[in-house]
Parts: sequence; structure tokens; C-alpha cells
Amino acid sequence: GIVTSAFFTALISLIKYVADPEDSLPTIVYWLLGSFNGASAREVAYVALPVALAGTVLLKMRHVINILSLGDEEARALGLRVGVSRWAVLGASALLIAATVSVSGIVGWVGLIVPHIARMLTGPNHARLLTVSMLIGAIYMIAMDTLARSASYGEIPIGILTALVGAPLFGVLLFRVQRQGWRHD
Repeated sequence: GIVTSAFFTALISLIKYVADPEDSLPTIVYWLLGSFNGASAREVAYVALPVALAGTVLLKMRHVINILSLGDEEARALGLRVGVSRWAVLGASALLIAATVSVSGIVGWVGLIVPHIARMLTGPNHARLLTVSMLIGAIYMIAMDTLARSASYGEIPIGILTALVGAPLFGVLLFRVQRQGWRHD
């Protein structure tokens, strides 16, 4: 992950370096920081079908995801076609992520923090976890967008706020897990 991240960060830096500083560079930087500022009904219409399709696939496969989390050998013993199932989950997840990032830019830490919070509330069963993650994610993003629009004179890119909240929160969660072990209370 670190190697891949470093490589693509270098490519992004190269693109920023050669971009027109008056026109393209601000757009690139703004997209890299994430924002809902340009959100419109038109953009919602663009992503509605892929998000609905991918979300439906993931919700329908929630029990399959539970089985996949047992490990390949156990999943095969339960009659699951592991490769096909894994690719279906990964494909639906990638479609969902690509659609949302295409209109909002990169908004980091949400996919890392929200599922951990949802898991602490619901436990590991994906039948509940996926729905609760979606709900918490929506509430979290509305709260961050409200903060982004009202915290200063200009709108703060939402990706900055989610990182400022997400990184320390993830540190606390990581410390808690290392100290106490993962438990569902």
C-alpha cells in the first residue's frame, strides 16, 4: 500500500507540476481536497444509477460478505464460489467509490472511520453493518459539509475536515483496540 501510494502521489505531483497554474491547477487541487460545493441535481443524476446499482448489489450480498469474512476455506466448505463472490463485492465497491469520487473529489478517511464506528455499534454482521455504515456515513458527511461551509469565510474543502477529524479518531480507535482488544459491547 505504501509503495502504491508513493508511486501515485508522485504521478499526481507530476500532473500538478505540468498543469496550467491559472486554469487547470486550481481545479486539480480542489478535486484532490474534495468538495460538495459544485453539487447539483445534474451530478446526482449522473451518479444515481451506478450508486443505486452498486449499493443494491452490496446489500443483496451482505450474507455472502459474512461468509467471505470467515476465510476462503470455510467459505468454500459452505458452498460459496469464493472468487466470483469476491470479485462481485470488489466490483460493486469500486463502482460505488468511482461514482461518488467522480463528482465530489477525494474525501479521505470516511471509508476507514465510518465502518469502524458502525461495527462498534452493530457488531460484525454485515446484514446490519452495511445499512448502519451507510446511515452513519450520510450523517457524517452532512455534518462535515455543514462545518465546511460555516467554519470560515470561504468554504473549506471537505477532505481537509474529514482528515482532521478522521486521523485522530482512527488513532483513538487503534489505541483502544490495541489496549483492550476488539470487543462488541
